[in-house]
Amino acid sequence: MKANPTRRSFLRSSSAALLGAAGAGLTGSLRAADPVLAPGARTQLPALKLGLVTYNLARAWDVPTIIKNCTEARFEAVELRTTHAHGVEVSLSPEQRKEVRARFSDSPVVLASLGSAFEFHATDPAELRRNIEGTKEYAKLAADVGAKGVKVRPNGLETAKGIPAEKTTEQIGKALAEVGAAAAEHGIEIRVEVHGSGTSRLPVIKEIMERANHPNVFVCWNSNQTDLEDGGLEANFALVREKIHFVHLRDLFLEEYPFRRLFRLLRESGYSGYCCAEIPESADGLRVMKYFRGLFLAYQDLL
Repeated sequence: MKANPTRRSFLRSSSAALLGAAGAGLTGSLRAADPVLAPGARTQLPALKLGLVTYNLARAWDVPTIIKNCTEARFEAVELRTTHAHGVEVSLSPEQRKEVRARFSDSPVVLASLGSAFEFHATDPAELRRNIEGTKEYAKLAADVGAKGVKVRPNGLETAKGIPAEKTTEQIGKALAEVGAAAAEHGIEIRVEVHGSGTSRLPVIKEIMERANHPNVFVCWNSNQTDLEDGGLEANFALVREKIHFVHLRDLFLEEYPFRRLFRLLRESGYSGYCCAEIPESADGLRVMKYFRGLFLAYQDLL
């Protein structure tokens, strides 16, 4: 004859049953609300690759520190932003360029990109020409140091000055076609960051890419809130899907941006480039990088 259950064991079994029921209800509500977690959503998709943009977290690090920290945090690649402490600029001598190239070649970290601030919306023809020629020189630098591409940007429309938006997008497109052709001679991609007032909208970026109409001009996805306008994330992603060759990520804890949905779109598209963290400075940058990587991997595990 079995003994009567004790009060403690009764409470324990009852609590477990209640928690199980509550958990099932919570899981059900999450799956209903988030298509990423929908039943059958887990598929074998290619994993995304993680990198770092030196703007702003690593702005004060030299090249050896960047390589050391990326290696320890297990970041696979880096985009070196111009004007920062690492000093990878067009002013480098041929020997200095070889040294930068060798440092990355001898490390597990890929120099994936140089991040310039060149832009092509200026109304002053002389300023526009300076940006075009500067990009060409930067592409030569990228080739010398072993980078794969150069990031450029639009930085706005000039409608406030009475200039029609289509005139500015045409100008930007023509400039991109010119620098794209010049960079191709060195085996360097031109990657257009989705950036600027008005020009951060994906329909505008699509128009710019169509006006550029060059096989060596690509898109750098920038994880902007404007990605959620004009029909939403999926619709905007579809506009430039075939042209995305680089990705910038903001802090992954920002709940207003659907990073898991972005990761699914990238993986389903077969994206093979790098997703690079472009996040604020920290007094404990290496620790932040490790946490960022943990969340980056966890989000993909949910797919």
